[in-house]
Amino acid sequence: MVKHVPAEAQGDERGALLAFIEEQRGGIRRALLGVTEEQARSRPSASELSLGGLLKHVAEVEQIWIARARQEPPAVKRDESNWHESFQLVGEETVASQLAYWEQVAAETEKFIRSAPSLDDTFPLPPDPWFPPEGRVSLRWLCLHLIRETARHAGHADIIRESLDGRTAFELVAQEQGGSWG
Repeated sequence: MVKHVPAEAQGDERGALLAFIEEQRGGIRRALLGVTEEQARSRPSASELSLGGLLKHVAEVEQIWIARARQEPPAVKRDESNWHESFQLVGEETVASQLAYWEQVAAETEKFIRSAPSLDDTFPLPPDPWFPPEGRVSLRWLCLHLIRETARHAGHADIIRESLDGRTAFELVAQEQGGSWG
């Protein structure tokens, strides 16, 4: 469900970018309304994606990008041997624990972006083959990338949720608010 993102205060580019990141986070959170842990772990399509896995993935990816910008190691080191776990709830992980973790990550993102001297500040990209050699990106690019990454997965979450029980974000939010849609 698309929500209106209020216009930023005049000249508050950071606020606008952070508001759009938060709006896309909301898309994933809304898709999780009312699901059981079993449903959150299920894969109702040919894809390997699940709602819980998407939640975990977007939280990890956001944390990794903020760590890169700070030039710090990520909280979780991923490589070919464990990459698949970034899309799965494993062990004792739950939707609630991942939502709580994502809240912490989101607060860190907001604090970092708001405290940076300039959105034009850059940081190096990792030496991965899909990035240009010795590439650098700005904090503005980072915010736009987080919007894109989260929005893409919010769309996946919409489809997965509807595949689970036929319910849409409009219905889920209306139920949470005690009303109906339409």
